[in-house]
Amino acid sequence: MEQAKNNKVLVVVDMQNDFITGSLGSTEAQAIVDAVVQRIIDFDGLILYTLDTHTPDYLNTKEGQKLPVEHCIAGTEGWAPNAAVWMALMHKNVADEQHMIAKDTFGGVSLPMRIHELLDGNEPESIDLVGLCTDICVISNALLVKAFYPEATITVDAAACAGATPEGHKTALSAMKTCHIDIVNE
Repeated sequence: MEQAKNNKVLVVVDMQNDFITGSLGSTEAQAIVDAVVQRIIDFDGLILYTLDTHTPDYLNTKEGQKLPVEHCIAGTEGWAPNAAVWMALMHKNVADEQHMIAKDTFGGVSLPMRIHELLDGNEPESIDLVGLCTDICVISNALLVKAFYPEATITVDAAACAGATPEGHKTALSAMKTCHIDIVNE
């Protein structure tokens, strides 16, 4: 297992084609790609990335009934990470299964458990989150890591996140502040 140089963690949330230019894409999502890439390149610590991952029967799931738009079906082009983000992850030597968390819901305990594993059981000093969508998966994962690591500094970079809507983005940032998650670059 990899030993991180320090106990700082960056989580890149769901920077996938379907959320950027695909079935659920938006201009706001497209606008943050460069900021996310820069955060990856500049980060010195453990980098993990999540992938929203669904099966072909997605429309028959509870989520699919509430959001009836097929997206991030495993193995499709829409499921794949954005090319620029993928290149940055490759540059940092983290474009592999050890650093990837495939999840079938907004957030999951696999993220804090992977942090625990890759930090050899040590507590993280800080966990930074960037990605999509602020009001769904970013907030879900931020609250999860805050619950697992209440003494770590949890930070969300508002300029490297986009919501399903601009209003949802702002609402999620406000909710995270209330839960003692630091918001930067607002």
